[in-house]
Amino acid sequence: MKYSIRLIPAAILVLALAACSKSGNDEKTEAAASEPAATPAVLATVNGTKIPGALLEFIIAEQLPPGMQADEATRTKVREHLIQREALLQEARKAGTDKEEKVKTRMEFARDDQLLNAYIKEWLEKNPVTDEQLKADYDKKIEEIGSTEYKARHILVETEEAARELIGKLDKGAKFAALAKDSKDPGSKDHGGELDWARPVAFAPEFGAALKTLEKGKYTAEPVKTTFGYHVILLDDTRPASNPSLDDVKGQLSQEVQQENLKKHIDEVLAKAKVE
Repeated sequence: MKYSIRLIPAAILVLALAACSKSGNDEKTEAAASEPAATPAVLATVNGTKIPGALLEFIIAEQLPPGMQADEATRTKVREHLIQREALLQEARKAGTDKEEKVKTRMEFARDDQLLNAYIKEWLEKNPVTDEQLKADYDKKIEEIGSTEYKARHILVETEEAARELIGKLDKGAKFAALAKDSKDPGSKDHGGELDWARPVAFAPEFGAALKTLEKGKYTAEPVKTTFGYHVILLDDTRPASNPSLDDVKGQLSQEVQQENLKKHIDEVLAKAKVE
């Protein structure tokens, strides 16, 4: 079992939110009564070791939402935690725990991890996603998914030979729906092979590519092989697809482009690094 004396972030938030949950005059009165005192330069001294007041301010700033102030009760809780933490840290050093190799490795890793996270945060702030990048990514994705939906039918069989036999029967006038009854696709075989309206990207790549080459009412002259087997595809109809506007997906795209930019930066750093 692992033990920890870390002050749980949620506990701080609950205290702070509780202080902010009152309304009207009661809220103003309560706020005035519990106005926190200025944080001293030295928060407390434990066995001669000073705990800086700045550490308390750091913890509060890290845990509370922007713009929310901690009341005196919250500050007291944080102060108590820091005193407890310092006392136990001193005991850990007396016991030589900080000299253990595994502990030293964990401490070094945690320190470097904080440095790395801070660097990435600063890099992202200095390299924000531009409107031009968002527009380019939006246009690229719209082009990839297409602006047309297709209403198709298909018959799925296990072998190329079986698919060619089906095409031969269709060439001789057989009804597609009748042949579809022997399809290996249980979801469409009893409906004449009919599929829902969809864009080509919704299907296996080979299926989608073949679908885009067909004219309405036409079927594939050659079997289409996918990981599912061999298909004979008939196109019933097409219609314009409704795409979201850039404003509708701006938030999501911004995150995706940001991650792509970061990955590109990491790749550039790795490319310049001498790895032996």
